Amino acid sequence: MSEREKIIRYYRASGEAELAAKLLDIAEAALRYQKYKISDFLDPFGISVAETIIAHYGRLRLASDGGYPGAERVKAAFVTNDYMGTIDFGISVLAVQYDSRYYSLSHRDVLGALTGAGLKREVIGDIIPGDRQYQYQILIDAKLVEFVLRNLTQIGPAPVQLSLLDLTEIVPREETLKEIRATVASLRLDSVAAAGFGTSRTKMAAEIMAEKVRVNWQDARNSSQIIKPGDVIAMRGRGRVEVCEIGGQTKKGRTSLLLKRYL
Repeated sequence: MSEREKIIRYYRASGEAELAAKLLDIAEAALRYQKYKISDFLDPFGISVAETIIAHYGRLRLASDGGYPGAERVKAAFVTNDYMGTIDFGISVLAVQYDSRYYSLSHRDVLGALTGAGLKREVIGDIIPGDRQYQYQILIDAKLVEFVLRNLTQIGPAPVQLSLLDLTEIVPREETLKEIRATVASLRLDSVAAAGFGTSRTKMAAEIMAEKVRVNWQDARNSSQIIKPGDVIAMRGRGRVEVCEIGGQTKKGRTSLLLKRYL
């Protein structure tokens, strides 16, 4: 069995064989042309797949960029070891402005407008809430800038103005971090997520069923999925929770947790 077949077989169990095959194609193209090849934007799970591929292809190294330090969604560059030139990741940033006195737009509104205009999620990077000058900053594949500037004139009910910024002008999102110490009856997803997001286990189970919860950037399988140290649980509209430590049991048989919630 070839290395390619082994990798695809490994990711087939989690339903990510298509992503693995796509990244393998890019890696093999880089080897053929003895230079580098760039992926679309990937979430952290996608980057972990790219890292797995690199571990099996000795003549390649991995570089990544999301347009600014700390970006969550980044492009991966599969680079041959003997290539010493610069890497063009092909990333641009667009600023979104609208009259916030009359309209309030969410991250979901902005993403929905972009996909509604015909863009695939893979060509869109982070969507960063901005300040008074720029309400949102959109990281996007540079080849699509002109298309978006021409076609995106409204988001939801709000007329918007878009402008092209330099990547050095990006204002990163300021995240609020809250440390949570809790105990849970079990390490089931619904139990741990309920503790992290401050809701009941019953309500969390309903959110999981409604496909609003992701674990390690993959859709949650079910409420009974077991959570491990290092797992990241994201909930639509509520931020994300990182499982930092799983401790021992209390006298009542509950498991202690240290969680970090990013708002």
